[in-house]
Amino acid sequence: MLPRVDSTNAEALRQAATLGAPTWIMTRDQTAGRARRGRGWVMPAGNFAASLAARPPGTPADLSLYSFVAALALHEALAAACGPTARLAIKWPNDVLLNGGKVAGILLESTGQGGRGGIALAVGIGVNLAAAPDAAALEPRAVAPVSVLGETGHKVSPEEFLDLLAPAFARWQQQLETLGFAPIRSAWLARAARLGQTITARIGATTRSGRFEGIDDSGALILVTAAGREAIPAAEIFFEEDA
Repeated sequence: MLPRVDSTNAEALRQAATLGAPTWIMTRDQTAGRARRGRGWVMPAGNFAASLAARPPGTPADLSLYSFVAALALHEALAAACGPTARLAIKWPNDVLLNGGKVAGILLESTGQGGRGGIALAVGIGVNLAAAPDAAALEPRAVAPVSVLGETGHKVSPEEFLDLLAPAFARWQQQLETLGFAPIRSAWLARAARLGQTITARIGATTRSGRFEGIDDSGALILVTAAGREAIPAAEIFFEEDA
């Protein structure tokens, strides 16, 4: 546990080269947390911010599948922390929802090109345990943030949450490394938000709306539009408000 750090992902990448085994790095205060596409990640006091520093085997494409491992581990840990009445779902590509609001996010970052040195991987995870960030800063149509405490009344410390998350992550990671992506994909789809419903994908300056059919063997989103079936490897996803 670090009292303060710029970013747990940045610290994980700094330490990955010297660590002998995968290691969780957690902090109480993150001064320059990052989300996808360079956005900031705001961390009110009492929330969870940690990164797994590792050098797993595989190509960059292989390592991208760890985002699905992280999502499944988060879903499992949150189910234990929130109780049986909480409604949890995974939003492609990197969020976990609680009662329809965003409670957690995932950010994968890496350095290196493989080979003998391997690729240093940071699996960053942020969870709104105690408080949700101000929704006023969100872009239009973004999923509103929520917290575990606000939605369930359960007080969970970052240390308690890591005790739930770390073994869950290890179990799902072992399944990926021994059985491949297929069982991970099936488990992820069983927990996917808005599967079979209409969603909108924003890719750069363009948008496409269609039926969310699932994910393919690389983790790309499958969207069925009037033009046909399309695999989308990266996009921002928005839900239809009346769905």
